[in-house]
Amino acid sequence: MLKTNSHIINIGSVKLNSRVALAPLAGITDFVLRQLIREYSKTCLLMTEMISSEALVQKSDCNIAYTSEKEAPISFQIEGHKPELMAKSAKILEKKASVIDINMGCPINKIVKGQDGCSLMKNPQLAKDIVIAVKEAVSIPVTCKFRLGWGQDSKNFVEYAQLMQEAGASAVTVHARTRSQLYSGNADWSELSKLKGEIDIPYYANGDITSPELALKCLEISKADGIAIGRASMGDLSLISRIEKYLNEGILLPEPTLSEKIAMLKKHLDTEIAFRGEETGIKFFRKFYPCYIKNIRGGGEFRHKLVTELNYDNIIKTLKEILHNEK
Repeated sequence: MLKTNSHIINIGSVKLNSRVALAPLAGITDFVLRQLIREYSKTCLLMTEMISSEALVQKSDCNIAYTSEKEAPISFQIEGHKPELMAKSAKILEKKASVIDINMGCPINKIVKGQDGCSLMKNPQLAKDIVIAVKEAVSIPVTCKFRLGWGQDSKNFVEYAQLMQEAGASAVTVHARTRSQLYSGNADWSELSKLKGEIDIPYYANGDITSPELALKCLEISKADGIAIGRASMGDLSLISRIEKYLNEGILLPEPTLSEKIAMLKKHLDTEIAFRGEETGIKFFRKFYPCYIKNIRGGGEFRHKLVTELNYDNIIKTLKEILHNEK
């Protein structure tokens, strides 16, 4: 039977009974997706979308920060580069969160050009100051998520992780690509093994983990304490729970059938509509259709019909056509 050595991770004072976390994804890991994943996995660490520290402090409220007690354990990820504002935003979120995570890995231009996200890897002292400020502001654990480095010739993630630990971080998550790669190429899990023995806090591996088998392989190669699942969760609400089952018990549950995925899709869509309203919910959901119905016959045509449709009844009709087409 395949089994990893332990499925317990201690992030500071927070004890997690799972080695799997939902990685934060802007515009993806919203309240709806998190609560649906929680129905499958009761123990994984959920993570919010990144929350702008400036927007949160200015508004004193933020729809992205909406949560419920059922989501715990949950990590709230904040984004910014001003230590004082980062500390204030963490304080606002403290009562809702199990953990505060600091975004140091977002690679997109509009984030890094403002000195936020992965640009902090080029300014380790500022990153350290942010962790110190946030750590002093809250009584819950603080973690960081970053990448291998800015570019292939500037992979500083080991030294960076050591500095974050020195500043008070209780764990780190590392996406196994550089900023220059964005999401292209393959995540290099072997690079992450360099962290083993160099830091005393847990570290999570992130990138290209799309199945239970790859989850185990990633842990073996990276030597990480845990894994964070990002984009692969978009079209399979059960993925994290199936990974947990495989890691903890060596039991490989089957992937959802197309019929089961369509049922997941409909429940996901319905919940977004209930949360956001029909028109907004349908528009928001467009990014999820390709993930739920990939690798089906006539996929291109069906995807086009779904992402351009605003009528709920027509969407349901198209979903029925997909199932009929696969028979």
